[in-house]
Amino acid sequence: MARTSIVQNYQHPQPGTTSTFTLDEKVQHEILKNGITKPKGYTVSYHANPEVEKQHFGQTHPMKPWRLTLTNKIVLAYGMHEAMDLYLSRAATNQELEGFHTSDYIEFLQRVTPTNIEHPSFSDRTLQFNIGDDCPIFDGLYQYCSLYAGASLDAARKLTSHQSSIAINWSGGLHHAKKSEASGFCYINDIVVAILQLLLYHPRVLYIDIDVHHGDGVEQAFWSTDRVMTLSFHKYDKDNYFPGTGGLDDIGPPHPSNPGAHHSLNVPLHDGIEDEQYIKLFRDIVGPCVATYNPTAIVLQCGADSLGGDRLGCFNLNIRAHGACVAFTKTFNLPLLVVGGGGYTPRNVARAWAYETSICIGADVHPSLPAHTPFLEHFAPDKTLFPPLSEVRRYDNRNSRAYLDSVVMNVHEQLRYVEGSPSVQMQVLPPDLGVVREEVDREIREEREQREVVRRERERGRRGEVLG
Repeated sequence: MARTSIVQNYQHPQPGTTSTFTLDEKVQHEILKNGITKPKGYTVSYHANPEVEKQHFGQTHPMKPWRLTLTNKIVLAYGMHEAMDLYLSRAATNQELEGFHTSDYIEFLQRVTPTNIEHPSFSDRTLQFNIGDDCPIFDGLYQYCSLYAGASLDAARKLTSHQSSIAINWSGGLHHAKKSEASGFCYINDIVVAILQLLLYHPRVLYIDIDVHHGDGVEQAFWSTDRVMTLSFHKYDKDNYFPGTGGLDDIGPPHPSNPGAHHSLNVPLHDGIEDEQYIKLFRDIVGPCVATYNPTAIVLQCGADSLGGDRLGCFNLNIRAHGACVAFTKTFNLPLLVVGGGGYTPRNVARAWAYETSICIGADVHPSLPAHTPFLEHFAPDKTLFPPLSEVRRYDNRNSRAYLDSVVMNVHEQLRYVEGSPSVQMQVLPPDLGVVREEVDREIREEREQREVVRRERERGRRGEVLG
């Protein structure tokens, strides 16, 4: 037999020695190429559940949960997951959701389906709970809501237990939902539920919202407290742009003796704001808010409909400018919960949130999307993380320098009324949702143990019959 026909022991090729890398090798190559490592001095956690991504609002509805799939694929393709603690989130319980929402509203969401919605017991309540074209009923609705809310709740708990310094949940950020009604594609306000959890341990929470739409649901929830300051940057047109709230004079309860007075801050913007304007505005306002209010934790809602070219947006922002807000917020070195929000051009939402994930872990990733990124064709023709979005559908910039200066001056004026480090009334803290979850976990374990006992008894019975 010729020597060349002798079977040789197979040796796995090393990265760089062959063009037929396995997927793992390709990801490892990206990790080395982009210098992705665990952050030094702080921990980042990433909270997700693939079941959320499978939901479908309807063929023509702007909200596409599939944008989360694209986001996660980019994150994984770059190898960013190696720098984070990954958590498979589970659904929030009814009791956890009822920490903010009314029980009848939660029960309605849990029971209603596309097939029974015409029944009088449900159809009579659709108007009450604001169910309609914007907030339709679809299969899996309650699972979708409880999972994205559970992810935000888990992320908040990782912050309060000091297991994470920055916790990310891109499926969350649904800021329009009210206590007993759906609104603006939002059913459960995961942000409010998460902030309530943070307030168990943090005396003051600063909420920042960079969605193109006003964060009305969160503002309304904490309208009368000084424990939370809400700050929203958004397009404002009272009569022609949803939700029509968040004007410059909307600063909280009008009576000065109300603790929430001057704690709801709004930055109303016009069409077409540009990168440099937005970054400067964000820094000029957020910096003084942090210095004056002295929060002990921050929640940042990163709605991506403020990007240029968004299906429902009207700004001229590029992805780097959007990410600059995350980068600046990170510099305060406070416990930080980062959530998603709006964003209706899925490929650009995914780009932005993947880039902002890289900012959270301190990685400087290459602009070209990795060649092995799944669904890469959706990012054609450039296949880059930073396409020129401001040129896709450009809006005339109606934000003059004088106008923006007046907005900054107004916010600074409101901060003069804010007393730093407000007193904490511990007796009005929300119920400990962590204890609730521990009780649920115990009940699940007990149920499993009981099932195991029953199974073993049945097996013993079968053996007895055979031996008999």
